Amino acid sequence: MASASPHMPIAELRRWLERTERHGRALSAVVPFGVAAIDGALPHGGIARGNVHEVIEGGPASEHAAVATLFAAGIVARIPGPVLWCLRTRDLFAPALARIGLHPDRVIYCETYKDRDVLPAMEDGLRCIGLAGVVGEVTKLSLTASRRLQLVAGETGVTALVLRRWRTLDEHKLAGEPTAAMTRWRVAPAASGPGVFDHLQRQRWNVELLRVKGGEPHSWIVEACDAQGRLALPAALADRPAAAEEPKFADAG
Repeated sequence: MASASPHMPIAELRRWLERTERHGRALSAVVPFGVAAIDGALPHGGIARGNVHEVIEGGPASEHAAVATLFAAGIVARIPGPVLWCLRTRDLFAPALARIGLHPDRVIYCETYKDRDVLPAMEDGLRCIGLAGVVGEVTKLSLTASRRLQLVAGETGVTALVLRRWRTLDEHKLAGEPTAAMTRWRVAPAASGPGVFDHLQRQRWNVELLRVKGGEPHSWIVEACDAQGRLALPAALADRPAAAEEPKFADAG
């Protein structure tokens, strides 16, 4: 006669099913960019909440990560709730965040300074279900550390954005190491198009999707985040026939 199954494995199974269900709900919740070309390149039609996403800056002043910071802030600005921001240095400019829809009153600043402090702070923040997201500035993100963040984010549905910061070329090379992040982005300033000078044009960015689970790399020239944190295609590109865009995407991929 077969003995009854022990209680502990059943309890563990129930907890596993609960985590899987929560993770499934997190995957179904996305933050779309509102740009069809970008959302169409992402398997879930936007930034999948409850996951880890990496943002790296390119260009001559990449160590300051100014554009990457605004790109990340524009994403969490469109998620209701407070944002935990784990700082490496005191150079986060609150008025710039406010201009793209992330009011300083929504930001909880955690001054951590070192990677060994940033990652545990991010992990603790991801356990707070009421947060819109957790942003952490790090130099090194190991595969193991990123898996830990991904596990917690998947359980709670809180989105994690990792900003890669560096001071030296050797530290810069660490940004290319593999991680468990769902997406990896590189953002850099792009030259503005010709136009009249009776008003200020929105800055243009070169946004590259370097890696995405279940998708292919792409790149786009976009207008920077507006007051609601939304990107836009420049008018000249938005009016271009779809056939004219295909070679560009093919070259970028």
